[in-house]
Amino acid sequence: MLHSALINVMVKAARRAGRSLKRDLGEIENLQVSMKGPANFVTAADKRAEQMLYDDLLKARPGYGFIGEEGGTREGTDKSNTWIVDPLDGTTNFLHGIPQFAISIGLQREGVMFAGVIYNPANDELYIAERGKGAFLNDQRLRVAGRKKLDECVIACGLPHIGRGDHELSRREMTELQPKVAGLRRFGAASLDLAFVAAGRLDGYWERNLQPWDIAAGMIMVREAGGVVSGIEGGDTALATGNVVCGNEYVQTELVKVLKPLG
Repeated sequence: MLHSALINVMVKAARRAGRSLKRDLGEIENLQVSMKGPANFVTAADKRAEQMLYDDLLKARPGYGFIGEEGGTREGTDKSNTWIVDPLDGTTNFLHGIPQFAISIGLQREGVMFAGVIYNPANDELYIAERGKGAFLNDQRLRVAGRKKLDECVIACGLPHIGRGDHELSRREMTELQPKVAGLRRFGAASLDLAFVAAGRLDGYWERNLQPWDIAAGMIMVREAGGVVSGIEGGDTALATGNVVCGNEYVQTELVKVLKPLG
């Protein structure tokens, strides 16, 4: 399948960084691990992958800005375009040898998410999306699931861990939603949760206290697959607030109805 030059740049960078992560996954016990905060790890693999992504994307698009989880914001001469990158989403999974992690590359153009690539090197699943051109998994066109009733839906969520997030609010949300849905899932990598919604594997997803690099690529993935992404309060506020809810138009609306009053 032919892709745009932009998508080709993003895919090439993701695959090169992915090869490095896959090698490190095979030697997980030898990884040098430092602590950023309680249960929030950063590894040598994480930093190395971000540097590879930065180098490759800078070489291909020299003027673009870059926001990365490890390196922070690096201004570019082209103020219209900014890469938003998570070199290793699902770090805790990665450190435990759980093959649910991904490289996430989003491109924001004129303040709007324009393109996204999410790549899980453990199973070689590559998700791509470009504004107005659809979303794809390994060149297979994606559509969100069509279920309209929560009691038929499997919904993914985040769960706050030690030292992070509002545990009491999370418990209230679970209490409200558990009796209303067919199942709840917590996979531990926001970018892949969004990609799974785009692929119809999940009917919906919500999480609070995320960073832009967690959701930037996944947002356009869901939208290009026909889904709706919003803040938990409704509206296009996910990147600004770090609170996200998504699904098809029916599921997203129902989730907002349940979750908004709780926050």
